Amino acid sequence: MTTIMYGIPNCDTIKKARKWLENAGISFEFHDYRKQGINQEMVSTFCQHLGWEAVLNKRGTTYRQLTQEQKDGLNASNAVTLLVENPAMIKRPILVVNDQYFIGFKAEQYQEIFS
Repeated sequence: MTTIMYGIPNCDTIKKARKWLENAGISFEFHDYRKQGINQEMVSTFCQHLGWEAVLNKRGTTYRQLTQEQKDGLNASNAVTLLVENPAMIKRPILVVNDQYFIGFKAEQYQEIFS
């Protein structure tokens, strides 16, 4: 089973998800957006599997700092570019398990994924 978690290590949700996987004895690779980077192809793939609206984190400070014009003009084609430029706006974590994509962390959801 191939499991990759994408995110940034200092995120509280990432910390919870990583701890859950470690406690469950599930081996996974962690892809740190800040250290290992992110590109157009990767974000496009996330958006294809999960939908760009789900991938876009509207709760974070980075999103809130956008102008109203930028927020109003968001669509499938320009969201990817914006997310590549601002990886902190990608909802976390994104988990890829055997080519299936999941977003966010809830213990119940992870239990279901790995059962």
